[in-house]
Amino acid sequence: MDTKALNISEVFDNLKPEQSLKEITDHNPVMVQRFGADPYALIYDGRVYIYMTGDKPSYNADGTVKENTYGNINTINVISSDDLVNWTDHGTIYASGLTGASTWGKNSWAPAAAYKNIDGKDKFFLYFANNGNGIAVLTADSPVGPFTDPINKPLISRETPTCAEVTWLFDPAVLMDDDKRAYIYFGGGIPSPEAASNPGTARVCELGDDMISLKGDPKPIENVSYLFEDSGINKIDGTYYYSYCTNFNVTPEAAKENGFESGEIMTMKSDSPMGPFTACNPVLKNPERFFGVGGNNHHCMFEFEGQWYITYHARMLEKKMGIDGGYRSTHIDKLVIDENNAPSVSTGTKEGVKQLKSFDPYTETKAVTMSNESGVTTKQFGDEAKKFGSGDMIVADMLPGSWISVSGADFGEDGAAEVEVKALSEGAGAIKICLDTPASEAVGYVDVSGADADELTTITASLDKKITGEHAVFFVFSGDPFRLYSWKFNK
Repeated sequence: MDTKALNISEVFDNLKPEQSLKEITDHNPVMVQRFGADPYALIYDGRVYIYMTGDKPSYNADGTVKENTYGNINTINVISSDDLVNWTDHGTIYASGLTGASTWGKNSWAPAAAYKNIDGKDKFFLYFANNGNGIAVLTADSPVGPFTDPINKPLISRETPTCAEVTWLFDPAVLMDDDKRAYIYFGGGIPSPEAASNPGTARVCELGDDMISLKGDPKPIENVSYLFEDSGINKIDGTYYYSYCTNFNVTPEAAKENGFESGEIMTMKSDSPMGPFTACNPVLKNPERFFGVGGNNHHCMFEFEGQWYITYHARMLEKKMGIDGGYRSTHIDKLVIDENNAPSVSTGTKEGVKQLKSFDPYTETKAVTMSNESGVTTKQFGDEAKKFGSGDMIVADMLPGSWISVSGADFGEDGAAEVEVKALSEGAGAIKICLDTPASEAVGYVDVSGADADELTTITASLDKKITGEHAVFFVFSGDPFRLYSWKFNK
């Protein structure tokens, strides 16, 4: 297709790219097309999958944003990456509610994920809280679903032994031990003001071999100092590290004595997965310390490609949007491991982590794989994703000047001569391809006006100049709204 003959460049004349909600050189938050809180990491087949509470703004009659009450949350967001910078959006799992997998439940808070090989096949398990009164489990044959409820009732409820007295029966974390035994950690809350220093509301239980039942009764985790919420569990060099968020009753005197403050992530250690645990190190201050806006603190520590990381949420995205409603977004930073091989004091940043490897622009890439974006949405694509919420996704609702980007794409010495996209269109849309910034000179254009409205159309366009070396690549949109499914460059 001769794009110059169609004067596509004129579509972009005087068009100013939309401003992103994070700097183009920053990697936090990891997703900006929607919110996502209470992150939990699952490592599978060379990728990190992050599962998040589906924070979604609700509005007053006058259009102002309501305070996040969490009561309307019944979805779980999932994204994945193999370089911790370019993230593929796998959608929003319909977890609970009348149209969700767990129709008996109302909410889906603070997910935890695990997988296990059962009868020769990897099975995936997603645990989440039905508000503060119990924990559900979903299963799937893929880390992105479709997820279904295998038991159609709570895995853990107030009828579960030792759980009736747990103030907040939520925030699960799961450990898959080296011997293939699995454990679930949960609980939180303060039963009375005088119990703030030792609430006694943390629990641990071994999971059944099927991962959807309990083996024995949950056991209290003793002496969890100033427990608030947010269970975490990791095994490092044979030692088990239980982690949690401290409550907001830590006095200055208690902080001096214990070494942690209110709303801080704290760890305990043991030589057994079910304890007893003893105090270890504080790990992450409340997000207010790093970003000037606080709230609850929720984390997950994970190892990937030989390095330890901590994922957590903060309210930077809503702050940039001019919202003050308690809506949270996921960040990732390096986790400091001390000289004793234990998690230690780490720092939250806007910059985030460095990209672990170069991105290959010569393989077909789903357009919902992004390091950054501005002014687009992602939507379920195909019947299965539309029914279950997660799976195949497509970029949609582009406005003139909106864009998506990937970071660290390595085009090599020979370089790319053309670009190929798959799209759906009902009008006259176009894509401008830029390097390093969305406002830089175009290296090529793609006219998507000829794309079909219902069936994916493949369109190939020659670049104005070859692309060599490593760059961030920006796809800037204009014309009528269309949908972009994938792209790849050719030599």
